[in-house]
Amino acid sequence: MVPFQRFFEQHREPVWRYLVAAVGPLHADDAFQETFLAALRAYDRRRAGTSAGAWVMTIAHNKAMDHHRAAARRAVPVAELPEVVQHDHGSASDAGAWARVRALPPKQRAALTLRYAADLTHAEVARALGCSEEAARRSAHEGLKTLRLELAP
Repeated sequence: MVPFQRFFEQHREPVWRYLVAAVGPLHADDAFQETFLAALRAYDRRRAGTSAGAWVMTIAHNKAMDHHRAAARRAVPVAELPEVVQHDHGSASDAGAWARVRALPPKQRAALTLRYAADLTHAEVARALGCSEEAARRSAHEGLKTLRLELAP
């Protein structure tokens, strides 16, 4: 098994991109730390033969879902909401597009962010979401269809 430090170095960038897309740049740091702490705790118990990328993305997906569940229970003062979220990796229009992705239903949001932000295959997305490959493809397709309708001129 690869030492955890090497595992972390190989997977930190795709996990970071996924979490920025899934929870937004303001909360990605916390979710990133929680993801790799959970991965570190479970690293020795990981099943042999499983994709390390899909395994850590499953953890990241679970942490993102935890964030969304917790955020739904928390009140946010309107004065504290940012007008436009910008980050180092894109423009304001990119932030607006990712905000629309975050507004999708959970399965569509997860399928799109795992597929495009984390660059997983549909089979790896299916493993991360605990569904069939066809269901993962369908969720991604429906999410893209919704975004195309919303973003069309």
